[in-house]
Amino acid sequence: MTDTTAERIEAFIEQLRVPPGTEVDLEKDFDPGFRAGIAKKTNGIELLSVGIELLAEYQRRLAAEQTRGVLVCLQALDAGGKDGTIRHVMSGMSPQGVRVANFKVPSTEELDHDYLWRYARQLPRRGEIAIFNRSHYEEVLVVRVHPENLGRQRLPGAKRDGDVWARRYREINAWERYLAENGFRVVKLMLNLSKEEQRVRFLKRIDVPERNWKFSAADVRERAHWDAYQRAFSQMLSATSTPWAPWYVVPADRKWLARLCAAAVLAHTLIDIGPQYPRTSKADRQELAKAKKDLEKEAPEGAPADPYEASAAGKNRERRGKASRKASGKDGRKRQG
Repeated sequence: MTDTTAERIEAFIEQLRVPPGTEVDLEKDFDPGFRAGIAKKTNGIELLSVGIELLAEYQRRLAAEQTRGVLVCLQALDAGGKDGTIRHVMSGMSPQGVRVANFKVPSTEELDHDYLWRYARQLPRRGEIAIFNRSHYEEVLVVRVHPENLGRQRLPGAKRDGDVWARRYREINAWERYLAENGFRVVKLMLNLSKEEQRVRFLKRIDVPERNWKFSAADVRERAHWDAYQRAFSQMLSATSTPWAPWYVVPADRKWLARLCAAAVLAHTLIDIGPQYPRTSKADRQELAKAKKDLEKEAPEGAPADPYEASAAGKNRERRGKASRKASGKDGRKRQG
C-alpha cells in the first residue's frame, strides 16, 4: 500500500470525524444523506471491495503480531444498518481474528455488577478485532432516554444524585484511555439514519415476509422517542469524542456508503497501528532450514522437492518473459505505424 492511499483514506474519513472538544448538534451538523464525495453507487462498491482486501491483509498482520488489539463500537438507532455493516465490512477477514458481541437487555447477573462489567468481559485479546454491536454507550443513550433503567442498576442513593451522565462520560473516557494506553485501539462509529429512511426500512421489514423476523412493535414505540435520542446522541458525541478515541458519524441513509465509510475508518486505524509480521530469529531460520531439508528428502520420485518453490520460480520466469516481450514489441499485439 502506498503513502498516497493512506493519505486519501485519512482525508476521506476526516469528513466524518467529530473533532474532540466540539459541541455537536447531530441534526444540524451531520447529514444522513451525505455522499462524502462519492458520485455513484458503483464507484462506492468498487472502493469497498478494495477496502475489504486491505482490511484482510492488515488483520492478518495484527493477528500474527499479537501485541495490539482493536475494539469497534457500533451505535445506531433501530434499522441503522449495524448488522449489514458488520457482515459486509468484515467479509474478507478470518473468523479466527474477529469476534462480534451483541448487547441486549442486561441480565440479572450483569445488573449485579458495575455498568461497564459486561462490556469489559467482551474486550478483544491482543491480535484480535472485537466488534460491539451496540456498546457501553447504551448506558448514556437508552438508559438516559429511559431513566427507569437506571433504577434497575441499583446504584447507591448518593450515586444517583447530581449529573449522572457527566460522570459516566468521564468514566467512559477514562476507561477508553486506559485501553488505548495498553495497546487496544478504540474505533467508534455512529451510523446516522434519517427519520424518513428509518420509516421506509421498517415498512420493508413489514412488507417482505422474509424480513418480518427483523421487525418488532417495540421498534415503533422506540421511534416515538426520536427527538430524545437525537439530543442524547448529540451530547454523547460532544462529551466522548477524544483524541485517543474519536467518534465518526457515518451517513447511513445509503447502506453501501455506510459500509464504505466504516471500512475506511477501520482501514485507517489498522494502517496507523502498522502491525507487522514477526521477524524470524537466526536460530529460528536455522531450524526452518533444517526442517525444509528433511521435508524435501521425503518428496516422491519424479516430484519437485519443494512444489511451492518450483511453482513460484515458474511464475517469476513467466512474468519476466512477458515483460521482456512487451519491452521488445513482441507481445503479439499489432503495433501502430
